[in-house]
Amino acid sequence: MKALVLAGGSGTRLRPITHTRAKQLVPVANKPVLYYGLESIAAAGIREVGIVVGDTHAEIEAAVGDGSRFSLQATYLRQKEPLGLAHAVLIARDYLGDDDFVMYLGDNFVVGGIESLVGRFRGSRPSAQIMLTRVSDPRHFGVAELDADGRVVRLEEKPREPKSDLALVGVYLFTPAVHEAVAELKPSWRGELEITDAIQWLIDNGHVVEPSVISGYWKDTGNVADMLEVNRLVLESVERRIDGEVEDCELIGRVVVEAGAVVRGSRIVGPAVVGAGTVITGSYVGPFTSIGADCVLSGSEIEYSIVLPRASIRGVRRIEASLIGHDVEVTPAPDTPKAHRLVLGDHSKVQISS
Repeated sequence: MKALVLAGGSGTRLRPITHTRAKQLVPVANKPVLYYGLESIAAAGIREVGIVVGDTHAEIEAAVGDGSRFSLQATYLRQKEPLGLAHAVLIARDYLGDDDFVMYLGDNFVVGGIESLVGRFRGSRPSAQIMLTRVSDPRHFGVAELDADGRVVRLEEKPREPKSDLALVGVYLFTPAVHEAVAELKPSWRGELEITDAIQWLIDNGHVVEPSVISGYWKDTGNVADMLEVNRLVLESVERRIDGEVEDCELIGRVVVEAGAVVRGSRIVGPAVVGAGTVITGSYVGPFTSIGADCVLSGSEIEYSIVLPRASIRGVRRIEASLIGHDVEVTPAPDTPKAHRLVLGDHSKVQISS
């Protein structure tokens, strides 16, 4: 069995962060979300992985390399345009050959990995095996409709009027039968080759499509709110570790201070992670906060946030529920009555108290 990991796409919902960085490399607990997926694939006993990449291919390839750090053998497959999940299967046809494969969306996060899912597939080997979970607003997902016996009868991608609240999770398992389905597809109303249409083709042509309704945790980390929630979840499992320099501080609970970090005269309430080379002075870091490498935090307060490497926050009170990008500088505004001075990138979102 091989794996096909999708690491292309433009990440529009995470702009402006993804104007300059692949969305799959935005960190969760100071580790790129893509790495969690690759680790899950390796833990399931899969060794060969094809990674579908687009405009951010150089960054993805630099971050993953040949895959050996994950006990994987990585092959990169260029996709000139993000024309749908089924299009990724189409361009990977030669790589996949006649092997079964798991398709894993590189910006998805599945708690507990995929070992049991892969084991179940290997045992019964349906033409396709899909994971489903209940969501509050299924209009943003591929949606499955099941009959009274729990069999999949219909799938629809981002329907305007969903027939159920069961959304497809971004992990799929296929036999080579899917290649015939993909070859028959026409672009959807979105102009894409939809994997939901390929699975529907399998159903309509008598193939077995096996669903698994999961109650565990899954997130598509495509927006800031979901990134922060996944960060919270991962930080819940960290163990306290102080490898850096700590002086005149109060550290409460599960706090990680990486080697090379310096924390002075500050209070940190875990779970929280401070990256290597970061300097924190006279500040408060609250729960569920990840601060990346080589950052500066001085005279400031932050909690329930993700701070990417080389950012600096100086003299700013109470930042929360925020995603702060690489090399960002956050400072107090000048003491000008009833005025805000802003320098914002394209597609930024700012909330300012009046």
